[in-house]
Amino acid sequence: MDAELFLRIGAFLKWIGIVLIPVFLLPLLTLVLPGGFTSASRILYKQIDRATGWALRAAVVCAAALVLVQLAVVIASFGFALSWTWLSEAVIYAFAAVFMLGAASALKDDAHVRVDILRPRFGETVRNWIELGGTYFFLFPIMFRLLMTGEQGLARSWLLLEGSRESDGLPILFVFKTLLPVFAILMLAAGLSVALKAAIRLTGGTPSDDEAHPTMSGHYGA
Repeated sequence: MDAELFLRIGAFLKWIGIVLIPVFLLPLLTLVLPGGFTSASRILYKQIDRATGWALRAAVVCAAALVLVQLAVVIASFGFALSWTWLSEAVIYAFAAVFMLGAASALKDDAHVRVDILRPRFGETVRNWIELGGTYFFLFPIMFRLLMTGEQGLARSWLLLEGSRESDGLPILFVFKTLLPVFAILMLAAGLSVALKAAIRLTGGTPSDDEAHPTMSGHYGA
């Protein structure tokens, strides 16, 4: 494979990321100038939610594949005393894909396990500030760091079309490694959606998902 091609693709994707960086300021702009940016925020988070929804569907497909492949591993191992490395690796890849592709949708729906014991005691306004601050101070930096640190290793993996270290393993390790930046991008998008909705609530607006569940206020149950 031509190394120059991968370098050009990498540079192109990096410039796309740089151009999109100002978008992450939109929740803050919505807070400062709600009249000028609320509509744009609504459009953006709806598109993000649609994208993370498709990622969740892909995760569901991977979960179904995980069950079937794991069943095949058990039957082959205990029923016929057979084992294949590629089949075991397929289980690992499917499990990783379920987590990497489904995490963003879980974040959007507030399905992640929380460790902040004080948050439920605060009012809705404080909780929205926590969502906004936590997204900017914790989620965004970590995800950006993931994208930056894995860049060279991923480019090399694609250049070599890296496969399994085992002779009978799957020759798609380079695709498996691509799940990490995909995960980071999806989490950045989902975090932006959460921040946008929190900003809209703080300015007195109501995100569309709140309207669909009138008994709930955003992500917060009774």
